[in-house]
Amino acid sequence: MKAYIFPGQGAQFSGMGKDLYENPIAKDLFEKANEIIGFRISDIMFSGTEEELKETKVTQPAIFLHSVILAKTLGDDFKPDMVAGHSLGEFSALVSASALSFEDGLRLVITRANAMQKACEIQPSTMAAILGLADTVVEDVCKDIDEVVVAANYNCPGQVVISGSIAGVDKACEALTAAGAKRALKLNVGGAFHSPLMEPARVELQEAIEKVSISSPICPIYQNVYPQANTDPEKIKENLITQLTGAVRWTQAVEQMIADGASEFVEVGPGNVLQGLVKKVNRAMPTSSATTVAI
Repeated sequence: MKAYIFPGQGAQFSGMGKDLYENPIAKDLFEKANEIIGFRISDIMFSGTEEELKETKVTQPAIFLHSVILAKTLGDDFKPDMVAGHSLGEFSALVSASALSFEDGLRLVITRANAMQKACEIQPSTMAAILGLADTVVEDVCKDIDEVVVAANYNCPGQVVISGSIAGVDKACEALTAAGAKRALKLNVGGAFHSPLMEPARVELQEAIEKVSISSPICPIYQNVYPQANTDPEKIKENLITQLTGAVRWTQAVEQMIADGASEFVEVGPGNVLQGLVKKVNRAMPTSSATTVAI
């Protein structure tokens, strides 16, 4: 069984998607996206600077567009038995699996990016990668910190990202290092994603999500906050709303997909970060990057 996986923020690079533009399907979708967004995001993706690609209004929709348009150009080769996306990638997965329309998915991603930026401005906050500790140790240490800090991304065994106030993350890093972490590395991010500090963004995104129609996907999706096979539109919507303040349980999603019969993982979008994480869950699992079919 083939699992298609979709990356999240941080996978962007200058030139992303340029190779797809000659495909008529891709060209039409890029132009539609430029119209919806109100500026030529395709130009920034194809030839913009690294700094331009880091802008909030660009980063999330750019990764979403690369992933979704690549999936659309696969044609009959896109036959997923299951899908999952890491954080932002969950929106790409839902559109690619026909649960969300391209237009609705893009508008939600734009709303999400803007809402997250506003939440970051309300309270300075950050994230840190913790390497070499069991999930439960990270969780227990965070619970004992007298500031906002939580386990936010369960990326693979031995790699958990924590998220919270700057003071909370600093205190947790110190305590986790004392508890035996190999590394406690502060990340260069704008805020505390997937933590309670994203509550203002969750409220704003919820309003937008509740207005869109979500259909049953063509295959089960394993969502970040509920890493089990799911095709129920109402449950998908509920999980999507919870995602901004809930943890990304990527390790658990990959483990469950393998338990449910996944025999190959195909990453759809920029980079190969998710393939590396899958390998750390199961070294023997075949992984690859999706490539568009010839016109």
